[in-house]
Amino acid sequence: MTVLLRPASAKEIHLLYAQLPEFDTRHSLLEIEMRLQNKPHHLLMAEAAGRPAGFVTGYALDSMQFRGWLGGVLPQYRRRGFASALWTAQEEWAGVRGYSNIIVKTRNRFQGMLLFLITNHYRLTRVDAQDDEEENLIWLAKSL
Repeated sequence: MTVLLRPASAKEIHLLYAQLPEFDTRHSLLEIEMRLQNKPHHLLMAEAAGRPAGFVTGYALDSMQFRGWLGGVLPQYRRRGFASALWTAQEEWAGVRGYSNIIVKTRNRFQGMLLFLITNHYRLTRVDAQDDEEENLIWLAKSL
């Protein structure tokens, strides 16, 4: 299956984000727009046969650090290279713009994402413990 990547709007990202089964707490479209407002950001959509399959979003924390924020691939398109294509494109986008690293936060319960990040040379930098260990916030970073 061919992966097509293209820039996306916050509205397109929000529509696809709403279809990801793992997220039980959702950001509204307004929350997404507010988070990205007045800072450099990157919104990228992956498509398969003209249909949205996944996305990645991120924004500048400062002139050197880029925050990989929301991202995901619909279940029917997983393990087909969509996540790798999206993350590689985001890393290239950030690197070309002079960011020296990417910071990502995920939760302990998203084991697939943790494995993906570690496999792609992200390193664990911090854990914010929660009452429920599955909800621990795991911070990872990668030098570009």
